[in-house]
Amino acid sequence: MLTDPVKRKRILVVDDEPVNLKVLNVLLQSQGYEPRAVGSGEEALAVLDEDVDLVLLDIMMPRMDGFEVLARIRERPEFRDLPVVMVTSLRAREDRLRAVENGANDFITKPIDATELRVRTTSLLRMKAYHDEIKRYQAHLEFMVDEKTAALQTTMEELRQAQEKTMEAQMETIRRLSTAAESRDDDTGSHINRVSHYCALLARRLGFSEAEETILLHTSPLHDVGKIATPDSILNKPGKLTGEEWEIMKAHTTEGARILGPGPSPSEFLEAGRIIALSHHEKWDGSGYPYGLAGGDIHVYGRICAVADVFDALTNSRPYKQPFDNEKSLAILREGRGTHFDPEILDAFLERFAEVEDIQRRFSDAAFAVVDL
Repeated sequence: MLTDPVKRKRILVVDDEPVNLKVLNVLLQSQGYEPRAVGSGEEALAVLDEDVDLVLLDIMMPRMDGFEVLARIRERPEFRDLPVVMVTSLRAREDRLRAVENGANDFITKPIDATELRVRTTSLLRMKAYHDEIKRYQAHLEFMVDEKTAALQTTMEELRQAQEKTMEAQMETIRRLSTAAESRDDDTGSHINRVSHYCALLARRLGFSEAEETILLHTSPLHDVGKIATPDSILNKPGKLTGEEWEIMKAHTTEGARILGPGPSPSEFLEAGRIIALSHHEKWDGSGYPYGLAGGDIHVYGRICAVADVFDALTNSRPYKQPFDNEKSLAILREGRGTHFDPEILDAFLERFAEVEDIQRRFSDAAFAVVDL
């Protein structure tokens, strides 16, 4: 009795001699196989499909011999592992080597011995079953990988959409807070547009990454968000502030940080806004507020915003002053180099002043239109 792995296997028998076909057909049926007999190489190639488990192939045939049939079989990727047994009366070493080179798995010599046929076919069919199982397992793995990949891609897309929504919500929060802060001051939204673009220009000039430039563009408008908590009588006072009023005014830095939440924030945008609100009035020499930080202890975002904010304050009207022209404003900035301002950042601002003037024109109060940051 044959074992289960080799029962009901389909074997394609190829021989131009009807007697040989009949003998092989009877032997294979008696051993539990399902033989299919054809009389030529051309017919064999025509009927060959993936349901065939093994081929018994005669070598000596007219028109297309067994060597050529074997070569044609191996040309097709789906049949590269199909067991092929050459049935031959040839005994020459060269013929056997040629068959091996073309991809033969084994040989059976005519006249056919039933036991030899059973042993060789059983061994090769078991090997074929093993290879088929590996292929099925690989196909299953590929299917699972494809499913997991598709699921991951779906998840990533959902995450991307969620991140976009979160980002948009953060941007909307920043816009509303910036607008609320500016509405308390005697100014228009053009101020926050100019300051944000000055900051982005400096970030670009200083070699910041595109991501950091974007952060500065969107979060620098929050520099004065703490003014929401500053009384109107102080915020819009036309004259000089008293000492007590000045302390209240200075508190807009810490109030801004408080409004944006305790740091560090999980949102890099809100965290950058908090840093800018807290540090944009610190000075390079340590004489600024709220903490009197100096030099590199002041976050670079605050140092950048300090230059942008002061220049815009100088060149535009405030309740306590008329606007200065660019020439006088630049002279004041230069006087503050190394005391109020980081020298490197101020120099970058001066080097790109043609671009600064372009921003001035684009976001002037006269030509101002709300710009989507």
